[in-house]
Amino acid sequence: MSSTLDAAGEGLPLARPRSRTDLFISFTLLALQGFGGVLAVVQRELVENKRWMTREEFIEEWAVAQIMPGPNVINLSITLGSRYFGLSGALVALAGMITFPLLLVLALALAYAEFASNPHMAGALRGMGAVAAGLITATGLKLMPALKRNVLGVPCSAALGVASFAAIAWFKLPLLWVLLALGGFACVLAFRKLA
Repeated sequence: MSSTLDAAGEGLPLARPRSRTDLFISFTLLALQGFGGVLAVVQRELVENKRWMTREEFIEEWAVAQIMPGPNVINLSITLGSRYFGLSGALVALAGMITFPLLLVLALALAYAEFASNPHMAGALRGMGAVAAGLITATGLKLMPALKRNVLGVPCSAALGVASFAAIAWFKLPLLWVLLALGGFACVLAFRKLA
């Protein structure tokens, strides 16, 4: 990984989970906070509060988690649990991510079935979508300073980000094709710069 210093650059060493129980509880609390947009919550908890990762490590691990099949935060929890405690850590982190949230979602599904026709419920859900979009945007802006250390540099990284946004949001291209094309292009560029 890139550094043993914390994300704030204060020179403090990175922390690690104290035990598998700490890992389970941390990911359970993380999962229970992450309705609608977990990126902001995950970054704040793992990088700023827990200091289990640097900002740069978070960006690298999140990128890998996004291209793997399945939910991003589940993939991240598995890799982080595995980093500290091997296979048992990966399973504990996964259990923390899904046990209580699954029970809560089942309870909410039962409640939603009862009130689905209520127009206030539909309005509340639309409002939460806007909040989730704002959280994701704010986290993206917060993580931008980490691009200064990226091998591609800020201008190239920003251009790739804008191209990805345009391809998906405006041109409605499938995510898989955008990932393969722009991700492959970025990998080739990074490989050339490192070589």
